Amino acid sequence: VNISRSKYDSMKREILDALGKGELTHDELTDAVEERLNGVFDGSIPWYMECTKLDLEARGTIERVEGPRHARYRVRRA
Repeated sequence: VNISRSKYDSMKREILDALGKGELTHDELTDAVEERLNGVFDGSIPWYMECTKLDLEARGTIERVEGPRHARYRVRRA
């Protein structure tokens, strides 16, 4: 899937900012990004967030941590 650089950069910035405050579940991350971009982002925020999140995981920028109930996401530690 190819998305525009500006949309990717907007999503990346919001995902990293949200995760900079601590680990979040998928739903919490989606809610945080939607709250910040609702009304100013042209497109489906959850869809673009998911595409960008998957790319950031593949690049090793963020990581998924399995928990007792739900997986959580965080910025990957160096």
